[in-house]
Amino acid sequence: MANVTTTELPKRYHDAVVRWRQMYLPDYDYLIATWDRFFPRDPEFRLCAYRELGMPCAIEVGVDQGKPKAERACEMREEAAQHLIGAIRAQASTEFGSIQQHQLTLARAQDEEEQAMVLRMMAEELRHGYQMLHLIAADEWQPITGQSTDEMVEEILSMQTGSHVLGAFNIDFESFVDNIVFCCLIDRVGKYQLAMQKVSAYAPMADSMPQMLREEAFHLATGVVPLRRWVVKAAEGSPMITMEVIQKHLDKWVPRGLEMFGDERGGGTNVKFGLKPMKNREAQEQYYQEVDRVVRDLNLRYLRARLPHLDAATAPAALATLERERGSVEGVRFEDLLRVPDREYFRRRGEPAFAMVGRDGERFDDVEAYLAHLVRTLPDGYRATRDFQEFVAALREVATGAKTAEEASRQMPQLRRVGGVCPCSRAVRWVAEERVELPAGAA
Repeated sequence: MANVTTTELPKRYHDAVVRWRQMYLPDYDYLIATWDRFFPRDPEFRLCAYRELGMPCAIEVGVDQGKPKAERACEMREEAAQHLIGAIRAQASTEFGSIQQHQLTLARAQDEEEQAMVLRMMAEELRHGYQMLHLIAADEWQPITGQSTDEMVEEILSMQTGSHVLGAFNIDFESFVDNIVFCCLIDRVGKYQLAMQKVSAYAPMADSMPQMLREEAFHLATGVVPLRRWVVKAAEGSPMITMEVIQKHLDKWVPRGLEMFGDERGGGTNVKFGLKPMKNREAQEQYYQEVDRVVRDLNLRYLRARLPHLDAATAPAALATLERERGSVEGVRFEDLLRVPDREYFRRRGEPAFAMVGRDGERFDDVEAYLAHLVRTLPDGYRATRDFQEFVAALREVATGAKTAEEASRQMPQLRRVGGVCPCSRAVRWVAEERVELPAGAA
């Protein structure tokens, strides 16, 4: 790639990421050994930071539009720098957190190619986290954060599922369906965030985005390609996957994806300071419409598999009839199709936080009736998780008036930080001290 430069982190940070990889991505060596088998047309993975050349040098949006982009944090307004480092830390947290989630159920894949795709995606998420750590290590953030680089890197690498910045990355996976639907939905949010940060007023952040976006395209394919195969298998009556199972996983992850954009009423500060081109509501709306198009494509593939005489020209009309009349067409019922859950369904943050809205937009007045609806619409395994139990407890407190929705939102998820050291041993730190070779005869 002639249009990029590559850099490695200082050795002690690079080694820290390698040690983290050995714990949370133990299949990495297998991926590298079999890369040419699964991805023969793609260059082999490399753990480094990329920076795109030839990117715009002037701020593209906001109050300082037209002025030179900042190369150092100290060149930015203090409030802008605070928002920026918050975004960098959150981005790093999501990348490493995603790997921890995917590792839980990676071995449950039924298809070797799909498993390899997820494994490659995990390695590239590792590189994305590495890229964010490089942004931290290559600048001086202590005047803004009050933390040294060592402390910031250790804090990020010490996070585990349950202590990450964004709620979607604190949810345990229950099956390989989670791996795939997560890639389709949550990595799609990542695509939006990276695309918005490509215009960042902080040049190192903007220049980091193009390579991440190229890799993110593969992550989306890791979700969409298996789902396309699965809906065809479901149409053929496969006992291994059903439309109901896929639907329940959509219900689990779409609300979390919507919340990753932040409160619908926010985002103005990021636009003001040139860090992103869109406020939260606008970006969230575009995402929701895109998810709707993905689900429509899956329904068309399912319908054509059920009714093989339909072709690309006639299937959309049959699908439109099903959606409009909510009846059946040649034995295929509307209920057999996938649908995107309502924007307000199962929300814990933003404007609809803890509103008792059903998957199809129906409203509930009784908290127990709403919980029964969630039990029917969410995956069986997920309902036994700590994440769901904490939501149930918070919803009941909001329903009884013990807490406001805003108060309950602030407590979700309940963070469980690890204190900045390696969770596997008090004697081994993620960030190791570099050894300094002393001259002969030195004390």
